[in-house]
Amino acid sequence: MQPRKNQVNYSDVAELEGLEFLNARYIEQTFSRHSHEGYTVGVIEHGAQGFYRTGGEHTAPQNTIILVNADEIHSGYSATEGGWAYRAMYPLPEHFVQLSRDLGMPEYGAPYFPEPVVKDDVLAAHLKQVFDVLEVSDNPLQRETLVYSALSSLMLRHGQSRLYAAPAKASEQALSQVKSFLDEYATWNVTLAELAQLAGMSPFGLVRAFSKAFGLPPHAYQIQVRLKRARTMLKHGLPLADVAVESGFHDQSHLHRHFKKAMGITPGQYVKANRH
Repeated sequence: MQPRKNQVNYSDVAELEGLEFLNARYIEQTFSRHSHEGYTVGVIEHGAQGFYRTGGEHTAPQNTIILVNADEIHSGYSATEGGWAYRAMYPLPEHFVQLSRDLGMPEYGAPYFPEPVVKDDVLAAHLKQVFDVLEVSDNPLQRETLVYSALSSLMLRHGQSRLYAAPAKASEQALSQVKSFLDEYATWNVTLAELAQLAGMSPFGLVRAFSKAFGLPPHAYQIQVRLKRARTMLKHGLPLADVAVESGFHDQSHLHRHFKKAMGITPGQYVKANRH
């Protein structure tokens, strides 16, 4: 059953100062023409939204991406009976400027997105994953990394001016130092900015170089280290709730989700399989 009232949840990403995001379902809502200090990057999840931008009216159906540039006049209204649901984030120009530097093209600055509505299933799925993580995860490393990678993909794929990412470069020693830190302090909720400082690199530059060197971005590597610790403790017979906390997961359900995704079985099934 569809809701009969507008539902709006508005929050911010504490790790990325100034970045806000929205999860909304509008049944009857019309936004007059206005502008935001930041960009609007949204994915339509149900229904369709109509809006004014760049001198004309546009319609964004389900699974399309809405793009509104910073300080650009736009509106918003339902383009279908029953309203529309969407999730969006509002990165500031300075977030993109930092990414341009990290991608090795500081002269590129903040992008201009010429298309108000984009059909890009891969990027839409990526953005949905970002919104899922922002809503449920308290892992700052994961949150920062996914936001950075989504925004960089958006710039590379849909910015008006062509942007070429320079090859990721980092010393083997710096990357090994970050890897060793994640191995030793797997339970710490370290931020991407802190790891970047340790390596003497920019945040997204570290993500790119670490992924190239070790096959996984830092947050995914951190999860694998935590799972390895969890498996060791499960083999020693520790209770599941204790294992979750001691290995760095938020709670037992958080451990359960990552464990099954990686191993194909639940922690409980793993315990049974290892009983002698």
